Amino acid sequence: MRLLAAFVALVLLLPLTGAALHAYHSTITELRYNAAKKQLELSVKVFTDDFEKALSQGQPASVSLAAAGPRPLALATAYVQRTLQIRTLAGAPLQVQVLGMQAENDGYWLYCKVPVADALSGIQLRQAMMLDVFGDEMNIVNIEANGKKQSALFRAGHEQETINW
Repeated sequence: MRLLAAFVALVLLLPLTGAALHAYHSTITELRYNAAKKQLELSVKVFTDDFEKALSQGQPASVSLAAAGPRPLALATAYVQRTLQIRTLAGAPLQVQVLGMQAENDGYWLYCKVPVADALSGIQLRQAMMLDVFGDEMNIVNIEANGKKQSALFRAGHEQETINW
C-alpha cells in the first residue's frame, strides 16, 4: 500500500514540475458512490498525448482533444465505455455516461456518472484504459463509498477487480 501511495504522490506532483513529457503511463480515477443520487461519480485523469494516441488507433487521422466540434468527446466517450466497465456484484452491466472533459496542464479530466437502480455494496470494475497502447500502463482507482476509502491498481494481466464496501 505504501508503494501505491508513493506512486500516486509522484503522479499527482510531477505535472507541477512543468515536465512536458512523462516517463510513465498512468491514469488516475476518482470513483465516488453517491447513494443519495443513486449513482457512481467518476473523474478520470489522463495524459493528453497518451490519450490522443489511444483515441487515434484505427482512425483515418490523428485525434486532437483540442480540436473544435463534437468528434473528440464522441471518440473519448466510445473509448471510455469500451475500456472502463462497471458491473454490479451479481454481474449486471452498468452504463458509464461521459458528461464531459476538461483540459488541465498536460492532461484532461473526463467526468462520468453511472446511474444505479438499487443500493450497492460493491462493484466489479474493469479499468483497462490504454493497456492496449502502453505495456507499462498503470491505472490507479481511488474509491470512496459508504464512508470507506480504498485504492486499486490495474495493469496488464490485472484489468478487473471486485471492490466491496
